[in-house]
Amino acid sequence: MPGTGTRFRCGGLSVAMQTARLLSTLRPTEVVTYRQRQDDHPFLDDLLREEKAPGACLWLVSWGFDVPALLRRLRGRSVIYQAHSSGYGFDLPPGVPVLAVSRNTLGYWGDRAPRNPLFLLPNALEPQWLERGDRYGAGGPRVIDVLVQQRKSSDYVLKELVPALRARGLRVEVQNGWVDDLVGLFNSASVYLYDSAEHWRAAGVSEGFGLPPLEAMACGCVVFSSLNHALADTLTPGELGHQIGCGSLEHDLESITAAVADQAVWRCSGPALDHFLVAYSESALKQRWQALLMKLDQLMPALQRQSVLHSRPLWRLRLHRYWRGLRRVVNRLPGWPVGRKR
Repeated sequence: MPGTGTRFRCGGLSVAMQTARLLSTLRPTEVVTYRQRQDDHPFLDDLLREEKAPGACLWLVSWGFDVPALLRRLRGRSVIYQAHSSGYGFDLPPGVPVLAVSRNTLGYWGDRAPRNPLFLLPNALEPQWLERGDRYGAGGPRVIDVLVQQRKSSDYVLKELVPALRARGLRVEVQNGWVDDLVGLFNSASVYLYDSAEHWRAAGVSEGFGLPPLEAMACGCVVFSSLNHALADTLTPGELGHQIGCGSLEHDLESITAAVADQAVWRCSGPALDHFLVAYSESALKQRWQALLMKLDQLMPALQRQSVLHSRPLWRLRLHRYWRGLRRVVNRLPGWPVGRKR
């Protein structure tokens, strides 16, 4: 990780620290920083000076824009890439395994690096969401009709939809900044709005996993969300969630108002939701990590001592396609001898 202090606080840091905590229950695991020196974690430069490649460690990198540089620094060592968002534009060296957290990201690397080892390993919900989340609606009346988190929300939600909902008399909370008890906040809301499509389109990368809608569902909220990137992995429109920005402002107003009035009709039933969410529990993910580590135990030594498969660069694929097309055209010309198979 670049660092673990407040400077780097974001969803990616929380997920990375959670991953380190889960892995520490299975194998000796250590968080290493490479930008910020910290007393509580070793620094990458120091470790690389102390141990020559290939070393005895399995390295896991995940911090988006820094991945190409990290892979160069760790060349010759066993390294895997935990891929969250896609669209950064870099290519991976042959043989570097990819741990995709969503099918959207898995498909991206399945296209861009089809000969690299590919695995699907989603993120996990922290235990507090499953232990304290009021997904059965047993906690009594909810004081917030509609909850919106300002970060990643579109101008449509903040500047059009929220004022229109308030004009209808709904209690709308726009959360911005640090909250000590997010589970308590989500438990107090009837409807949760999440519209990140424009945020990620402007950033040029994808929604890597989309934990907030799952956290809201774990707390019994009716979820209205965009369906971009990894959100389409989990949110089946009309079942687990509902599309926001669905054609017109008036349609959104009617749907959200109806969901506030009768949450039970609009949200997934508690038992069905339990069955869905258990796949994202830490216990389920720990089992998947255990199976993956056993697979990597077999795979990584082979990648170190054997030649690895390469996928042909895009320019060669296109040149080959162009040449085949040109041959088909030439072979159709009058009097041109068509090659015959012997």
